[in-house]
Amino acid sequence: MVGMIQRQDLLAHFDALLQPERFKDYGPNGLQVEGKAEIRHIVSGVTASRALIEAAIADKADAIFVHHGLFWRGMDGRITGWMKERIRLLLTHDISLFAYHLPLDAHPELGNNAQLGQKLGVQWDATFGEQALGMVGEADFANPVALSAHVQAVLGRAVTCVSGASERAIRRLAWCTGGAQGFYESALAAGADAFITGEISEPQAHLARETGTTFIAAGHHATERYGAAAVAAQVAQQLGLSHRFIEIDNPA
Repeated sequence: MVGMIQRQDLLAHFDALLQPERFKDYGPNGLQVEGKAEIRHIVSGVTASRALIEAAIADKADAIFVHHGLFWRGMDGRITGWMKERIRLLLTHDISLFAYHLPLDAHPELGNNAQLGQKLGVQWDATFGEQALGMVGEADFANPVALSAHVQAVLGRAVTCVSGASERAIRRLAWCTGGAQGFYESALAAGADAFITGEISEPQAHLARETGTTFIAAGHHATERYGAAAVAAQVAQQLGLSHRFIEIDNPA
């Protein structure tokens, strides 16, 4: 039998687990769009795209839980075009949208970073970077090629690997999911032999070659597929709700 919970009680459970008040973020964490009061079935995904919303409707979801919500600091506040359509679908079908950004990255067990570490077989033992979002831990890879091949196999996609020391063993691995290329120098300061994130910008390629510390860009979406599913699954299990993670492929 599937249980039921009031929307505000579900919000309280998510807030208690992820503690959004601890973070200075780029948009609102928590309930972004209010749907029906009673929730039985949650769909989780990475981004509140139209494709995910339509899939959640087909799955008869009462709520959607994502990492990338609809609203961001500095965005155009008008509800037109693609934004109107996403919100229209949510309101028409009375579906609540819950979104947690940095709090979902940072959770020490269920967050994007902790989950990526588990997938890679690396246990974090320290944090670094802005708001201590990055993680670092002991690793054992013979060289950047071996690490790159491992990441590709785990994530199931090609990666961009830049290194100025092709034979350097990887003993300390740092990572921060998504668009965290700006954390690279903090990873260097944390003593990392290699850094994994989702994206790479022009400056990091030069720094990797000059410092000999490997930089791997493994995809923004690919590195952030795991946190939303882990959080929603645990909360749903605790509350007796049903849950399904829906993957919407994204090459970025």
